Amino acid sequence: MKRIKLKITALSPLAIAGKKPGSVSVAEDHIPGSVIRGAIASQILQVSGITNQDLATDGGDFTTLFLDDEPAIFQNAYPAVATVVKKSFLINKKNPDKEKYDIISQVVNDDVMVLPATAVSSKNDSGFQPKGNGVFDTLIDRFCADAYNFPYDPSDPKSIKDKTDARVEPYSGFYSCKDGKYHSHSVSTRFLTRVGINRRRATSEEEILYSIEVLNESFVQNPQEKNWHTVIYRSAILVNNEDLAKSLAKFINDNSLIFRLGGATSRGLGKVKIEGELDNSVPDIDKRIHKFNQQLENRWKRWVVFGKPDNNLIENRSYFTIDLQSDAILTENWRHTTVISEKMLKQFTGIKDDDSLELHTAYSTYNYRSGWNAAWGLMKDIELVTTRGAVYLFSVNKEKAEEWTDKLKELELKGVGDRTCEGFGQVQICNEFHSVFRENAK
Repeated sequence: MKRIKLKITALSPLAIAGKKPGSVSVAEDHIPGSVIRGAIASQILQVSGITNQDLATDGGDFTTLFLDDEPAIFQNAYPAVATVVKKSFLINKKNPDKEKYDIISQVVNDDVMVLPATAVSSKNDSGFQPKGNGVFDTLIDRFCADAYNFPYDPSDPKSIKDKTDARVEPYSGFYSCKDGKYHSHSVSTRFLTRVGINRRRATSEEEILYSIEVLNESFVQNPQEKNWHTVIYRSAILVNNEDLAKSLAKFINDNSLIFRLGGATSRGLGKVKIEGELDNSVPDIDKRIHKFNQQLENRWKRWVVFGKPDNNLIENRSYFTIDLQSDAILTENWRHTTVISEKMLKQFTGIKDDDSLELHTAYSTYNYRSGWNAAWGLMKDIELVTTRGAVYLFSVNKEKAEEWTDKLKELELKGVGDRTCEGFGQVQICNEFHSVFRENAK
């Protein structure tokens, strides 16, 4: 599959609402792939002049991109605005011996990923160092502790030195990594108050006042200097045909300023600039799987101090994780589930004759998602989804490792579950954050 990297620049507030049962609409913290898909499809239809009759007979490239059995995959767009901590030249007046840091926000070019559900941080001073006490992963240590029948209760790595509360709690969100330094990503929101309009008189309507929560289109890079910059999101489109991918990228770049995302576009919201670039890079899944197994073996040997395990779970076994980078719609036997079972993974990859596949542990939870279908003018069905960040630890016999690695490369591109073309079910194999342990919290 050919990958088109998208750079989305917000030129006005974005009303990207996520509707949940029994609650009001709240702004999302990202741009869903379904929103990007709908906006691009709408503009292609308007510019090309394709009618419903054309789609019913032969929609050409449009049908291939949006209506085929294997349509293009529009991944979610995550904010590229990172919180960067830099050493300050000013002296810390409260504690001269302690270094002072400046916290700024800036757009980075690194890949934006989702922290796994097994990541934790200090309860009182959470976050990446040096702003917080650090974030670390617990997946491998929990796996070893269970195998050695030893209770595992992680604590804040700085609690003993600083004599503070040692409790930790799950830490989630977007992040990026460059040169071993980790940065958290986020985007701020605000409320816009609007008044209803009387359609007959074209004047404001009495007793109709409402507010819309929107994603901000700009951010302050340095709070002291008050310098403003536009918010940028990064996404990708996966297309099976290389020539079609080039044509789609060209269409996006030639019409970069005509797209509108989210709701209330007729009231000036949702204006963006979308730029596309073909990406020829090859995912390093082999390297990630090898590093994960190496770290697991090293950690297993360190747990020997607690005795001898009942079974040697790493002997002649190759391990890998499936980390959800977006919400997923998973079903098994026509019922919704939050766990990817061995049977489901075999169906996703097409490997059905390997009985050595084993699911060791799963960290997942659920939520509900709905939306608006602009083409039909109707609400989408309310779906039970497995929330992003979920982690599933599998293993296979080493003799089958190479075969599984090839299939996992395809799985990382196509995703898992239903409606993957709308950004659901995006996965990453062996997220590198699983190698960040307590003693080297980032």
